[in-house]
Amino acid sequence: MAGLNALNRPSATASAGPPGLALRLVLLLTALPLLLSTFAFVLQWRGGTDDLASRWPAESRKFPGMDNSPLGSSISSSTSGRVSSSSSDCVEILGRSSSPSFPYYRGWKFSFDLDPHPKISIVSTTSASLEQILPWLFYHKVIGVTQFLLFVEGKAAKSHSSAVLESIPGVKVIHRTKDLEEKQAQSRIWNETWLAGFFYKPCNYELFVKQSLNMEMAIVMARESGMDWIIHLDTDELMHPADAREYSLRQLLLDVPSDVDMVIFPNYESCIERDDIKDPFSEVSMFKKNYDHLPKDTYFGMYKEATRGNPNYFLTYGNGKSAARIQDHLRPNGAHRWHNYMKIPKEVKLDEAAVLHFTYTKFSDLTSRRDRCGCKPTKDDVKRCFMLEFDRAAFIIASTATEEEMLRWYNEHVVWTDKQLNLKLLKKGVLTRVYAPMAIIQGLRESGVFSSAIASAQTLSKEKFLSSMEGIQNKNSSALPKLSTAASKNMTRGAGGKESYAAARKILETAVFTENAIPPISPPGLDDI
Repeated sequence: MAGLNALNRPSATASAGPPGLALRLVLLLTALPLLLSTFAFVLQWRGGTDDLASRWPAESRKFPGMDNSPLGSSISSSTSGRVSSSSSDCVEILGRSSSPSFPYYRGWKFSFDLDPHPKISIVSTTSASLEQILPWLFYHKVIGVTQFLLFVEGKAAKSHSSAVLESIPGVKVIHRTKDLEEKQAQSRIWNETWLAGFFYKPCNYELFVKQSLNMEMAIVMARESGMDWIIHLDTDELMHPADAREYSLRQLLLDVPSDVDMVIFPNYESCIERDDIKDPFSEVSMFKKNYDHLPKDTYFGMYKEATRGNPNYFLTYGNGKSAARIQDHLRPNGAHRWHNYMKIPKEVKLDEAAVLHFTYTKFSDLTSRRDRCGCKPTKDDVKRCFMLEFDRAAFIIASTATEEEMLRWYNEHVVWTDKQLNLKLLKKGVLTRVYAPMAIIQGLRESGVFSSAIASAQTLSKEKFLSSMEGIQNKNSSALPKLSTAASKNMTRGAGGKESYAAARKILETAVFTENAIPPISPPGLDDI
């Protein structure tokens, strides 16, 4: 019986099999993570990881690009040998460096490439103050713009403003000097017919011609600088590269097919919700979408509610802006478009990217626009001065009404105070919220970039500052392209040594590529259905 019991009883070895395997599995799953974590800790402790900060000498700790800056040299000569955390250093990182990441936006990666492509040039004709230009300029630096060609007048042309702008890498300031006007008087544009309808008229027409002349000159300057694309943009407009995989204008244009000559950006118009806006770029987030980005049924179905009694769907223009690939025979086609003397360019219109137009965002815009134009406030006279109906009405109000009446008119026609209507149009897609530019500009301001740009210009010695300001006109004169030869290689000289454009004009007339300049155009109205 004992033997039988022994045979029927399971062996100790067999019964220990499965529990032993489970025990070994538990030990493996516990020990392996501990081993890996210990290994990682040892590597990090021994300096095996690639620390970006360790790529630069410990005695200087400068970011790339700071070695050529006055602030960089002052840091290297410091006895402390440590990085200064002042806002002046921040502007050097933004303006001069090619560091792999933007320190104010953790996780935003920028290219390591010291020669990024495509290179984008923005040309602008501006009389704005630094308070408006600096946020506009550095915002576009963040999204990938390489060069800024600023034709300055008014506040922008004052000595202090010019000194600050000149100190920012990638910015060229062109003053409206006598030499500039003489060179532009020889421009090919004056001998063409496509802009002739805007000649010798005041206010907006005069500005339109001036912008076109500046754009023609900027093409030559951008090409000599090795730029790939050129965009004309006002300082109350921000590019919104929503189509790009990253929020980058450079990435957006990099993805454009090589056979495309021009890219059209429809514009969205700002819709302010208060009458006391001081800083539009940081305070305005609501915009009215362009006709090109809305279904026709929605656009025309909501047209009256979106217009709110104003003359048109938009207060001002609705035909957006365009970027042009820099190539032979490129010419402006008014402030909104580009064209080519020798061919019909291939254009594409983007489905999501846009230009954000901050128009009449401040109550003071009513009087500032009035002060720039000397027309009489009559219905007949304002037609000579302004191309768009709302500009005409605003000029008359600003010229004839009291400040209280102006404010009431401004709230009725510009400010979006009806929250229920706003919500309805937002749900329908007519209005939209855009926060990215606001976040970028607020971050730049908080980091001290704008104040540092001003402070860095003030660090120049008085003698250097005065000599630089005295040399501005001479520097502009030598840098300005000779449009009479650069803009057209087909010119001949007639009697008395004067240049004749007859040969070039005959060629162009034969080619039939003389499309008239495109002025600011209102969006489609109900009459266009």
